[in-house]
Amino acid sequence: MAVESPCIDICLFDGKTGFCTGCLRTHGEVREWKKMNDFRRHRIINDRARRERKIEPGSLKAPAKETI
Repeated sequence: MAVESPCIDICLFDGKTGFCTGCLRTHGEVREWKKMNDFRRHRIINDRARRERKIEPGSLKAPAKETI
């Protein structure tokens, strides 16, 4: 079974770490996801906790939605 993308459609990259604040992948990992084998995808997903600790608190929140 293929590993699904962890994308949650936020796509804001942290300037310090280079990780997407939504899925915690790098820009290169996002771009190459469909070409990766499942072993590499699992490694990225399993590394989420370590990556999350590197991003400043509060950066992982979704952007506020505008109301009209």
